[in-house]
Amino acid sequence: MEKKYIVAFDQGTTSTRAIIFDKKGGIVSISQKELKQHYPKSGWVEHDANDIIKDQLEAFEKVMLETGINPSEIASIGITNQRETTVVWDKNTGEPIHKAIVWLDKRTTPICEELKALGLETYVNENTGLIIDSYFSGTKLKWILDEVPGSRERAEAGELLFGTIDSWLIYKLTKGKKHLTDHSNASRTMIYNIKTLAWDEKILKAMNIPSSMLPHVQESSSNFGNLNFKGIEIPIYGVAGDQQAALFGQGGHQPGMAKNTYGTGCFLLLNTGTDHLVSKNGLLTTLACSIENEKPNYALEGSIFIGGASIQWLRDQLNLINQAEETEVICKSIPPLEDLYIVPAFAGLGAPYWDAKAKGAIHGITLDIGKKELTKATVEAMAYQTKDVINAMLEDSGSSIISLKVDGGASANNYLMQFQSDILNVEVDRPKMLEVTALGAAFLAGIKAGFWTLDSIEEVRERETLFSPIMTQQAREAKYNGWLNAVERTKSK
Repeated sequence: MEKKYIVAFDQGTTSTRAIIFDKKGGIVSISQKELKQHYPKSGWVEHDANDIIKDQLEAFEKVMLETGINPSEIASIGITNQRETTVVWDKNTGEPIHKAIVWLDKRTTPICEELKALGLETYVNENTGLIIDSYFSGTKLKWILDEVPGSRERAEAGELLFGTIDSWLIYKLTKGKKHLTDHSNASRTMIYNIKTLAWDEKILKAMNIPSSMLPHVQESSSNFGNLNFKGIEIPIYGVAGDQQAALFGQGGHQPGMAKNTYGTGCFLLLNTGTDHLVSKNGLLTTLACSIENEKPNYALEGSIFIGGASIQWLRDQLNLINQAEETEVICKSIPPLEDLYIVPAFAGLGAPYWDAKAKGAIHGITLDIGKKELTKATVEAMAYQTKDVINAMLEDSGSSIISLKVDGGASANNYLMQFQSDILNVEVDRPKMLEVTALGAAFLAGIKAGFWTLDSIEEVRERETLFSPIMTQQAREAKYNGWLNAVERTKSK
């Protein structure tokens, strides 16, 4: 039968989805299942790994049933996943030995302090591109080996396997035949050397992690085995962590391409090409999606802790709005703000400041400030924080960006996107379809399957709106200098 479709498995922190794309990159159908969160202790976040594979298969079966598509019409499957979340399972039974420890989980902070005490900070940063933090997978793996009785002995005997969610899905979908991951996910573990493209022996030794547990690492667009669905073998040809997949889905496979995902937080990635850069500005270096037989590209990544979450704060805590969509109308209904800034350091300040003790602050309140002004200042804070991170990226890379590609819920706000363009003084490019993470996984799978080519991605990705800067340079500088002053006064030191 003619291959007409690509399927993306999009396994996120709160939901698991299956999305069918056609040749034009359009969505044929989506099925979604909410993922149950487990909070056994303060600061602990877990998922049931068996729930994840069950939900993924059920979402796929549902979308196939609803569309009536024949499995033999599917060219390949692409997987994109929540990054850093860690699973350890029995090699023989395929059963997890502990619940999956989610990227948000903070239980391994003491392990991070031990690694810092060993003097590993500089080595880890220069060789993995990351900082020593509980966010990443390596310390979660160590915790499981330390805390689950008998697990270290079993691991050393070759009985246990480790994987991030992509590896877990691949293992289960291929009935245990494949234990694999891709460059983008491996680069988020804190135990993978992104310079040598190999698991780092020095870090593994420091954490007492047997290398036999680790998956084989390969290109994001390559052969990850087959899923047998109703007697039809469907190849899995694409795998990538969610933020790298979003960059790829935005056409960001070339150096100088940048994207920002405006979600609960904001994730900025800049493709820096084949040169490995170590940030001097508190950014992370990571591997972008890789193509078979090509040298992987690197990317600088900056995380903004509070993006859309600040809009939820306006709605749920302050009752200033009823729904997020109102903010665009409110912002457009009042004149430009003068010296009013909200610095949403609700979880500290992220890149490029890294001040964990900072608390959120409002600067410049006068008697004529009302709820509309506070709403507008909160929306504008997302654009200012984005400029902070992009400035750091440009300083690290020595390059410039021509346009910023955007996605995520808040990118639908036209006022925010225009203000973002004005503050950055670059074009902001919003696609017609905002499901770019799943589309990135589909592109990776489709390229390997010969369904699409790298050159055809830009044709498949359709632009909806291009926002061009209209603010004067004088106004831009005055506004941004005011923001920098507000951040300085917000810092804990």
